[in-house]
Amino acid sequence: MIDFELSEEQQMIRDTVGAFAIEQMRPAAREADETGKVPPDLIEKLWELGVVVQSAIPEKFGGAGDTRSAVTGAVIAEELGYGDIAIATHALAPRLFAFPILEAGTEEQRERYLKKFAAPKFVPATAALMEPRFDFDTTMLATSVRREGAGLMLNGRKCFVPIAADSESLLVYASSDPNAGYKGVEGFIVPRNAPGLTISEREKNMGFKALATYGLEFKDCKIGPEARLGGEGGINFSRIMSESRIALAAMAVGMARAAYDYAREYAKERRAFGAPIAQKQAIAFILADMAIEVDASRLLVWEAAWELDRGEDALASSYLAKNYVANSVMKIADNAVQVLGGHGYIREHPVELWLRNARGFAALDGIATV
Repeated sequence: MIDFELSEEQQMIRDTVGAFAIEQMRPAAREADETGKVPPDLIEKLWELGVVVQSAIPEKFGGAGDTRSAVTGAVIAEELGYGDIAIATHALAPRLFAFPILEAGTEEQRERYLKKFAAPKFVPATAALMEPRFDFDTTMLATSVRREGAGLMLNGRKCFVPIAADSESLLVYASSDPNAGYKGVEGFIVPRNAPGLTISEREKNMGFKALATYGLEFKDCKIGPEARLGGEGGINFSRIMSESRIALAAMAVGMARAAYDYAREYAKERRAFGAPIAQKQAIAFILADMAIEVDASRLLVWEAAWELDRGEDALASSYLAKNYVANSVMKIADNAVQVLGGHGYIREHPVELWLRNARGFAALDGIATV
């Protein structure tokens, strides 16, 4: 039987992160979008809460040793998305590197890298999955790896890699067998200064403008066999993709909820023909539809996360959740603009920012994880 009642600890985390999102992230979101910069002090404050990576790091590596939960991760991602998507993605980027190592890394890899994430200061780290081609498919990556003597050789290109220029190491996904689907995808830990790796200038994006993203190019980038995540055992890339899609969908639910809340409060205060516009049938129906979509989206995300926590294959449910929420958040953000009318199109209100950010969810993959 499915039970989505949060535990006392999960509710406390939700309240803490939610308060931070409202009090710290939301007031900083507009300036961050305009300047294209995430405030470093804000990231440090969020890191100090201990919910980004540190809580899941085992005690022997300096972390809190808490049991990692996809549902808890989804709750955190939603609350951060309620504050600001770009800031949230920046703050959660270290998970892209640390959590796959925690889950699939060899003992040597865990010993070498996980201790860094128990540090009191934010540790920039990231992963590279997306590729700059119209037929990008996570089951058929064009970035390839081959054996070269005693080492490995990477070739290919990546795009939309969060905070790559600041990250000391990157987790790069590449195909060792393009005909094997997810089973043919492996992860490789690549130093930022590895010969043959070039990091592009910062990308210019329609949304997520505060988030610094970069393209990567690998030209005969040689790495040692110890760079293969999980060693000869490799990784469960299907699970990694499920975790990523749940996180993205959860952040989108948070932003959708923010757009709905803002539009609802505006409609209560804005008066036309002697009454609040929220009392007009057309507006009331739009708001009701937005509320339904937010709750339906969250339930899809939590169900997929619940399956992961039970050790089940959540590939299908996470894919459905991500696709549904990508459409839903776009609809909700657009409806928020419609409710505000002409005011929705100007930067005095955040709904135009949310609409730009919402457009990205249909195209993005692999930039967050629970």
